[in-house]
Amino acid sequence: MAKDVLFEIGLEELPARFIDKAESQLISKTKDWLDELRISYDSITSFSTPRRLAVLIKDVAETQTSLEEEVKGPAVKIAKDDEGSWTKAAIGFTKGQGKTVEDIYTKEIKGTKYIFVKNQVIGKDTYELLPTFKGIIESIQFPKNMRWAEQSLRYARPIRWIAALYEDQVIPFEIADVTTSNFTFGHRFLGSKIILKSPTDYQFDLKDNYVISDPNEREHLITEGIIQIEKEYGFQIPIDNGLLNEVRNLVEYPTVFIGSYEESFLKLPSDVLIISMKEHQRYFPVKSKNGELLPYFVGVRNGDDKALNTVIKGNEKVLHARLSDAQFFFEEDQKHSIDYYLEKLERVVFQEKLGTISDKVSRVVRITDQLAQQLNLSEETKEKAVRAAEICKFDLPTNMVNEFTELQGIIGQTYALNFGEAKEVAKAVADHYLPVHADDRLPENIEGAIVSVADKLDTIVGCISVGLTPTGSQDPYGLRRQSVGILKILKENKWNITVESLLDLTQNLFRDQAIEQNDINKVRNELEQFFGLRATYILKEVKAEQDVIQSVLHQEIGIIAYTLAKASILSRKRNDHDFKSVQQALVRVINLSKKTNQNTINPDLFETPSEKELYQVYLAVKDSYINSNSNQQAEDALLQLGKLAEPIHNFFEHNMVMADDDQIRNNRLSLLNLIATLTFDFADLSAIEWKQQF
Repeated sequence: MAKDVLFEIGLEELPARFIDKAESQLISKTKDWLDELRISYDSITSFSTPRRLAVLIKDVAETQTSLEEEVKGPAVKIAKDDEGSWTKAAIGFTKGQGKTVEDIYTKEIKGTKYIFVKNQVIGKDTYELLPTFKGIIESIQFPKNMRWAEQSLRYARPIRWIAALYEDQVIPFEIADVTTSNFTFGHRFLGSKIILKSPTDYQFDLKDNYVISDPNEREHLITEGIIQIEKEYGFQIPIDNGLLNEVRNLVEYPTVFIGSYEESFLKLPSDVLIISMKEHQRYFPVKSKNGELLPYFVGVRNGDDKALNTVIKGNEKVLHARLSDAQFFFEEDQKHSIDYYLEKLERVVFQEKLGTISDKVSRVVRITDQLAQQLNLSEETKEKAVRAAEICKFDLPTNMVNEFTELQGIIGQTYALNFGEAKEVAKAVADHYLPVHADDRLPENIEGAIVSVADKLDTIVGCISVGLTPTGSQDPYGLRRQSVGILKILKENKWNITVESLLDLTQNLFRDQAIEQNDINKVRNELEQFFGLRATYILKEVKAEQDVIQSVLHQEIGIIAYTLAKASILSRKRNDHDFKSVQQALVRVINLSKKTNQNTINPDLFETPSEKELYQVYLAVKDSYINSNSNQQAEDALLQLGKLAEPIHNFFEHNMVMADDDQIRNNRLSLLNLIATLTFDFADLSAIEWKQQF
């Protein structure tokens, strides 16, 4: 008869951001554990709250599934003697498996016969195996761990109880001096100790004690509460999914409420109000039907609606204090100029070997200026970009950013406008930090994009130059994220600039400023490898295959938008039967070219019409390819190379490349080498695993 099993880990309150991944690990590891033990079951349901992680396993078999396994013994020539009798080796093998020589049978493997026996592994009682779940609990990984009391176990938070039931029986084991039992606990303030009679009572017993154990149910209750307030008051309450997910993991029994704050605070920038509510207090801002911010907020209480008005007043009081501080900081910041804050940056160290933030800004200005020149921008746009670079960090020493660090750049835009800067400059100050994560938006104007690239280049090249290359999971300066940001900006704006030229520009700047660096060649190799890995990531995002990625990145990243276009066309061609002839011709040329460095052609040494024809086609293709390549027309560039396919096949059919005459041989190898060089400029086609049907 199948039975139900429950495991619950009771903890001190977990950080909200830990819970979902821990719950996911718990259910995944439980499934693997059951499969490994050969214990069949019907379903697994997981639960999580700030104080618990749990799994309910339905209809668990009472015994393991029995297993018949085939056991291989020695070869027949060892197992039998010359007279055909079983040797000691064979007898010892069967005894070791609890069998006799009567159970032996033979099978041939790779031309050699071996003896085998079949062994029946009888399944154990499930109850005997369930205590090994201890290992699953201990194996759950968290972003940060701690130790408590005298315990050696490192875990996200101290374990306070463990409920472990096999129907009505307690599953015995112990972790960190906590012994399993049949009890759990309800809400910290509203609930009580609960004696569990069976695993299926778990979810309902907790609900009776003010704990909603299903996170999706808590999320639904919060959403429904917000919608109800919208209907009742005629408000618009945007639901931020990230905030909603966090709030559901902060409470065990959600009750939604609405509070208010003084209308005078609406004079503050809306970003200040929203961040104060969302980031600091975990409130949902309230807007009118027209999208204007209103002096209200929606919060979620961890408990029932008893004395809710008192709770609302307490939350209003906390928010009032925070907004009062923000208002004071905002007014104080307006008393000084941009130059005042820029002067302060001279005393703020960016990195010991790279100088102050003011030094960094000076480098960003120079990179911005040179980048704007390479992009052939108008003088007006260039001036705005340079001005944005000059003031891009001025808001860092302000009171507002010191108190609300999330507002860096955002408050810079607001202050820049207040101080009379052009709107494009102010917008660039805000956007130059973008993107701040993988799925973030990119700078909206050209000025912001240029300053963003310049700032990130300075950080990446600077850090790697002084030995701060990220290792493992350690990346304190966010270099990986920033390099991906650079590539995405280059791709989105389709700038005709290679990644390598940007590295040249920045490295030259560091050399001119006599900043102490590691070996410059070693640094360059590290930078190219570092950006190469990020380019691989970008290409994988667009579903490029690994061999295609290797093909287009074999020499350099180049112009990232063009590299992506080349990868796209090659991904299609690798499965295109019509491209088979082109691929075979060009790859054969590439392979032969590896045997020579010759690249000097003497047309007078051509002996056959086919090699003369190939040379003439090469000259014509070269010009048209260079034109397509310079215009970043990937499909047409490959089309031009494809025109060489038929002449190449004719060449190989009518000519011996490795001719006895040295001059003729070298001349032919030179011709092939020139074609290979032209092909390599597009991609290393020999690196691709061609998938056409042959």
